[in-house]
Amino acid sequence: MADAALRLKSLFEQLLGTPIPVRIRAWDGSEAGPPDAPTLVVRNRRALRRLLWKPGELGMARAWVSGDLGIEGDLYAALDAMSELVWERGEDARTLAQALRDPQVRSAARGLVKLAGLPLPPAPPPEEVRRSRAHLHTKRTDKRAISHHYDVGNDFYEIVLGPSMVYSCAYWESPDGTLEDAQRDKLELICRKLELTPGQRLLDVGCGWGSMAIHAAREYGVSVVGVTLSQEQAAYARKRVAGEGLTDKVEIRVQDYRDVTDGPYDAISSIGMAEHVGTERYLEYARDLFGLLRPGGRLLNHQIARRPWQDESAYDIDEFIDAYVFPDGELAPIGTTVTQLESAGFEVRDVESIREHYALTLRRWVANLEAEWARAAKLAGVGRARVWRLYMAASALAFERNRIGVNQVLAVRTPDGGTSGMPLRARTWN
Repeated sequence: MADAALRLKSLFEQLLGTPIPVRIRAWDGSEAGPPDAPTLVVRNRRALRRLLWKPGELGMARAWVSGDLGIEGDLYAALDAMSELVWERGEDARTLAQALRDPQVRSAARGLVKLAGLPLPPAPPPEEVRRSRAHLHTKRTDKRAISHHYDVGNDFYEIVLGPSMVYSCAYWESPDGTLEDAQRDKLELICRKLELTPGQRLLDVGCGWGSMAIHAAREYGVSVVGVTLSQEQAAYARKRVAGEGLTDKVEIRVQDYRDVTDGPYDAISSIGMAEHVGTERYLEYARDLFGLLRPGGRLLNHQIARRPWQDESAYDIDEFIDAYVFPDGELAPIGTTVTQLESAGFEVRDVESIREHYALTLRRWVANLEAEWARAAKLAGVGRARVWRLYMAASALAFERNRIGVNQVLAVRTPDGGTSGMPLRARTWN
């Protein structure tokens, strides 16, 4: 008799102390749970062993990336329904030990172990980063982390990002607009905030595939130096620059921002890069950029932010993101970012939250990936494609639910005399 799904549903509900909000289909073809809900497909017993050996987010991620778990139906609805059970439970060793003191929880755990079969831990998927956390954010470890994320293949990113090749939050006039228009509008917004004029020098930190550098040089006549740690990005960006006839205006370097010494620059853009800097290095990052600007020069820092914790010392990096997506990436509250920029000497003049814009952007990227799934999986590997689909869909929900946000911070290296160069009514870019 095929009854694995019913047993799973019963044991999970006993273990978690709450009804399961999704339907379950097990490896024996059985199903149980709400008939109209998205379906969690448990393809084999190995999925259970992954969850038992690493309860919570990382175990779920390993099962998903390896293909042991799948979802049929609305991916966003499934992730939203399961988020409270998995991503927000905080199953660390202490809470797990406390839970196992409950006889009902112990009984359910024993039932799952029996159902899972041999209690050997499956090896993590090859897409998982394995490293020591002893030396974070050195130049060597940062380059390795950036390579893990960005050197997936430019063809893969062309599928996900579309022709704009901009891998950061777009700026939408309307939810019905095109991704290309929204990304162009974001680059235009940044250029206007920096008040670029012909002949100026712009440093684009974390320049990606060159979109900001090309836009600023072509539309505003500035000379641009773009720096990235990704060899693949740099090669692609240089080809685009040459195709635009802008080799006399744009230089793309494979270089750590800490090694840039040819200032001063009139303006600096840092778009979706500061998340890689790390808490311990952030003040150094801010001071380095401050030192590269001329007096009166502007910085536009476009950065994802998390909600503050009551006890900030308890904050830890998201396990799934750290292991599969952005190794060593760290998010900080917007207040912390502003404080660090000010500590470095900047005068912060404007902070604009565009949280909802990132949710729209991510949903378009997911749609792009799903539309060309077979080709994307062939280019990057099925496991890596699964990583990107999960992280982008889950991130879209996180932005929509105000669990994380994204902000553009405009700061000035205001001279000692106090003349910032800012207009009395600064928001002329809206």
